[in-house]
Amino acid sequence: MKTALNTLKKTYSFASIFEDFKQLTKVGLAISVVFSSLAGYLLAVGADGFSFKILSLLALGGYFMVGASNAFNQIIERDLDALMDRTKNRPIPSGRMSVTTAFIIAAIFTILGIGILYVINPRTAMFGAISIFLYTCVYTPLKTKTPLAVFVGALPGAIPFMLGWVAATNQFGIEPGILFMIQFFWQFPHFWAIGWFLFDDYKKGGFFMLPTGKRNKATALQIIMYTVWLILISIFPVSGLTGELKLSIIAAILVFIAGIGLLYYGIQLYRKMDKKSAKALMLASVGYITLMQIIFVVDKFLQ
Repeated sequence: MKTALNTLKKTYSFASIFEDFKQLTKVGLAISVVFSSLAGYLLAVGADGFSFKILSLLALGGYFMVGASNAFNQIIERDLDALMDRTKNRPIPSGRMSVTTAFIIAAIFTILGIGILYVINPRTAMFGAISIFLYTCVYTPLKTKTPLAVFVGALPGAIPFMLGWVAATNQFGIEPGILFMIQFFWQFPHFWAIGWFLFDDYKKGGFFMLPTGKRNKATALQIIMYTVWLILISIFPVSGLTGELKLSIIAAILVFIAGIGLLYYGIQLYRKMDKKSAKALMLASVGYITLMQIIFVVDKFLQ
């Protein structure tokens, strides 16, 4: 009986440590970012140029890159996280993980992430390093200073989609530039929706996430405006002016319809001005970026 209890205790302890590790590195977010990178890679390669090795390195390096950024972020914001209901049970503010342990994990992830991406090519590693730096050293400190932090945070947040293209080609041109712009504009309706329905909790930590600092018509209108820009840039490849990044008319129509669906939720938020509508918009934005990337990739291989 005693042996069984000890085994159960060890199992529970390992499960707890693993769960804290997942929370520190935000595994769910990391996976979504890796998905964007892989989509960018598939858009850049043909059937004859596909490399499972590069794809695997991109996925692994991308995960380490995002995990490092999230770990550094939670180290810096540990005192503020303790003030918010959403984050107070994270490993560091709850006391389950020391700052030293978290820093070691973040440092190892940074080295591994940049190193693995460098094996793919130097440009991919450079953009990965820029992403970690901007997220950790610029975006994170600005969150308590100005709503412009969302704009700054959109820069590293937009890198993953284009990173896949750079990993496949070792080149930066109009094609990865367009992929960057798509994910850049997407982040405004997404994060402003989060900032809206978590407004009260963010306020406890002193974070400024909404463009006007308030849940008002002006903020909702900006969400609509950025959603329109997102739709336009998403269908722009159908014009044939974006180099090797192409989109068929049928695919452009599908992306446009998905965009109109996202715009609908933005308009609903403008009309109702409530948390429920903001949360619906956030979920719709996740659905949009995922569906849009799938359409782009499927269309590329059907052309």
